[in-house]
Amino acid sequence: MHERFTSLKSNKKDLPWGTLAGIRPTKIPMRLLEGGMSNPEIAKFMRETYHCSNEKIALAIAVVNQEDDILKQFNYKNGYSLYIGIPFCPSICLYCSFGSHPIKQYEAQVEDYLMALFKEIDFVANTFIGKQLDTIYIGGGTPTTLSAKQLRKLLGYICQKVDISKVREFTVEAGRPDTITAEKLEVLATFGVTRISINPQTMNQETLDIIGRGHTVIEVEEAFVLARQMGFDNINMDLIVGLPSEDAVKVQHTLKQIKRLNPDSLTIHSLAMKRAARLTLFRDEYESISFENSQAIMDMTATCASDCQMRAYYLYRQKNSAGNFENVGYAKAGKAGIYNILIMEEKQPIIAVGAGGVTKLVFAEGRRVERVENVKDVKAYISRIDEMIERKKIGIETWLK
Repeated sequence: MHERFTSLKSNKKDLPWGTLAGIRPTKIPMRLLEGGMSNPEIAKFMRETYHCSNEKIALAIAVVNQEDDILKQFNYKNGYSLYIGIPFCPSICLYCSFGSHPIKQYEAQVEDYLMALFKEIDFVANTFIGKQLDTIYIGGGTPTTLSAKQLRKLLGYICQKVDISKVREFTVEAGRPDTITAEKLEVLATFGVTRISINPQTMNQETLDIIGRGHTVIEVEEAFVLARQMGFDNINMDLIVGLPSEDAVKVQHTLKQIKRLNPDSLTIHSLAMKRAARLTLFRDEYESISFENSQAIMDMTATCASDCQMRAYYLYRQKNSAGNFENVGYAKAGKAGIYNILIMEEKQPIIAVGAGGVTKLVFAEGRRVERVENVKDVKAYISRIDEMIERKKIGIETWLK
């Protein structure tokens, strides 16, 4: 829970977030709101203490009010959420720093991976008997890189082992449109998945080729239309601004296509130069490529969301992001990602299984968070699964009991 906050005023340039550091800038206004402060009082505090701009203060307050309204709708304090990591992708994008493994190279490992994953799920199910499971989030990687048969096996095992009868949200990242088929969507629907993501990142083919996405704009549209036809009524789309060679004109083109498709939620990411990404590791190869982001571009994305009847419901920041901007989630009424709020505001334990999963043990009424990490490498995860379970066991017994 501990974010790094300072109150030293910069004398070099105006910073939109002032001296507020850390990836969760909404945690302070959320704490103040829960403590009984009014919105004007929170704004005054943020302005005087952290020197945040009026625009960022307004955004943060709008987000925490949305979050607060959603959190009041269920008893999240007595429950937990489950994250399940599927670390395989068709290809590794230029900007990606996650522990993703190209499926062609690791295809022979998938079944062994699922067996290790099931063993970890067993431990969670047995440990949290009597606790209410509020949200399930299957991410990656790209979970729909699995075959329809493997997806059926995974989802069937989850539903067999944990009680999903009171789950408020069941999300699967179907991220890459080139992994989506009618058969896989049918599997997701059969097992009660309520929310999916179909993530273009951009609707400019030239940029998709540069960043190594390995799919076309047409495939994005086809996957989205197919999901709608099959009854999915809560579809998120992720976009990244600040991608190589993307100026405001290209971003505007993407936003026009998104408005036409009309998703239920939209997540805007500012490109972050992570140390483990190929874009950083081989930066010399990309010196001739321009990277652009600005407040004007961020405003364009906010306008697009508003035109789609969406409101900001969560935000976070990343180090080394283009223009030092934030990532913002927008959603239509009733379509906000509950898991996203829970993980950003650190309101309940989130138990993560799978390679690269980071369990967050939230306790002391949210005032303290301890993390328990799994190894990222698939082969190491499989061979060390008993160690991963033991790490969780020790962490849970130490901090949650």
